[in-house]
Amino acid sequence: MVRIKTEEEIKILREGGKILARVLRAAAGEAKEGATTAELEDTACRMIKAAGGRPAFKGVEMPDGKIFPTTLCIAINDEVVHGPALPAREIKYGDIVGIDIGMEYPIKKRGRGVPVNKFSKLGGYYTDMAKTVIIGEVDAQTEKLVNTTKKSLELAIKQVLPGNTLNDIGRAVQEFVEAQGFSIVRELVGHGVGHEYHEEPQVPNFIVTDGSIKNITLKPGMVIAIEPMVNMGGWKIKNGEDGFTIKTADESLSAHFEHTIAITGSGNEVITRL
Repeated sequence: MVRIKTEEEIKILREGGKILARVLRAAAGEAKEGATTAELEDTACRMIKAAGGRPAFKGVEMPDGKIFPTTLCIAINDEVVHGPALPAREIKYGDIVGIDIGMEYPIKKRGRGVPVNKFSKLGGYYTDMAKTVIIGEVDAQTEKLVNTTKKSLELAIKQVLPGNTLNDIGRAVQEFVEAQGFSIVRELVGHGVGHEYHEEPQVPNFIVTDGSIKNITLKPGMVIAIEPMVNMGGWKIKNGEDGFTIKTADESLSAHFEHTIAITGSGNEVITRL
C-alpha cells in the first residue's frame, strides 16, 4: 500500500532531508585519494548523531539474516550498491565512489505539534540519497558514465508530477541512459520512503508495461526515492563475496545517484537538495 504523507510529515521530511544532504556533502568531500571508507563512515555517524537522527541502514536485517553493519553504503568501481563502509578500504586515484546514506529523523527532542511516525519505534521519518564521486582524473568514458547517471536522475525528477505515472519516470531514465551507450540495472529499483526506509511503491528506472499494476499514478503527498544505477557494460548484477555488496556481473564500472522527492499539488519538491 502506498502511504500518503501529510503536510506536517513532509515538513519534517524536508528538515531531515536538508540535514542528510549536508551529511552526504561532508562525507563526499572526504572521498579523496588515500582516505579510507572508515573515515567517511565516522563523519556520517558523528553528524547524524549530532543532528538528533539515526542511521537508516545500520542494523538492518538482510533477507539472509545478516545485519548490515554501517551507516554508509559505499560502492567502488564495479560495485553497484550496498557495500559496507567497514572494514575500511582505501580510496585510490582514478576510483569512482558511490556513497548512499539514509537517516531517520528526529529521534530525540520534539517541539510541540511535531508528528510522530507510528510506523517506527523511534517515531522519526526517513530520507535517502546517494551520489557518485570521481577521485582524481578518469578517462572520458568513465566521466561520461557518472555524468549520465546524474543527468538521468534530473530528467526523472522532471517527470515527478501529479497525474504522471511511474512509467514516465522509468522511461526518462532508460531512454536517456541507453542513448548514451550505457545500461540500467533491472534487478534493483527506487522505492517509496518516509514512514520506512523502503516502502511501496517500487520505482523502476526502466519502462514497464503501461497497464502493469506497478505503473501507478503519482498523487500529492506521495514521497519516493528515485535512484538510477547505471552500468558501463551490461545491466546484469551479481552478489559480492561479503554477502552485502552488489556488483556488475561483467565487472564493468557502475554509478549511482539518488534523491528523495515529494509530490506536491503542482509538481514536486526534492527533499534532499540543499
